[in-house]
Amino acid sequence: MADLLVRDLNRDTVDRLKQRARSHGRSLQGEVKAILEAASVYSLSEAGAMAEEWQRRLAGGTYSDSAEAIGADRER
Repeated sequence: MADLLVRDLNRDTVDRLKQRARSHGRSLQGEVKAILEAASVYSLSEAGAMAEEWQRRLAGGTYSDSAEAIGADRER
């Protein structure tokens, strides 16, 4: 796990974060972590753009049926 240090936050911002943390029953660190994790989730349009990019990259390729390989592995 990585650590993150944020310097020079406005005191009012920290106070609002503490109030928000209390209302959610979390520590200040837990609240900030929850906010950052929620903000880092891909939006629907970002996820769609990534899917389109992978479809473009994989287009025209020849791919084996993985079910056969899985079945053979299970038999071993």
